[in-house]
Amino acid sequence: MDALYTAAATANGREGRAVSSDGRIDLALALPPALGGNGEGTNPEQLFAAGYAACFASAMSSVAREMRVDTKDVSVTAEVSIGKDDSGFGLAVVMRVELPEELEGETGRRLVEATHAYCPYSKATRGNIEVELVIE
Repeated sequence: MDALYTAAATANGREGRAVSSDGRIDLALALPPALGGNGEGTNPEQLFAAGYAACFASAMSSVAREMRVDTKDVSVTAEVSIGKDDSGFGLAVVMRVELPEELEGETGRRLVEATHAYCPYSKATRGNIEVELVIE
């Protein structure tokens, strides 16, 4: 891969801080109450969800241009779950894509599936974690 951009961030655990190399991100981290924490900070699952949703939505815009469809009213929500699996902990994602009425049906389904094939986050997760696509 020929890198066009590299982001860097440093963290010191789930109950510490995460800071990007440019200082734009400087967040307190905390375990969510569901995992026994106080929830007084963000957590890696929220950060991953935000990044995946943003990347997927941007990828959809690129795919939509090729398909000649308008995605200005599309909304993408990534739900990232963490849980125990047979080797410790694992992640799963539900990607909820809210499409406007004019993109419902076959066109919308093709758009979402093509986006999932194109999106860098989807490529990175493929074969590694379960990603469910839900079109709303």
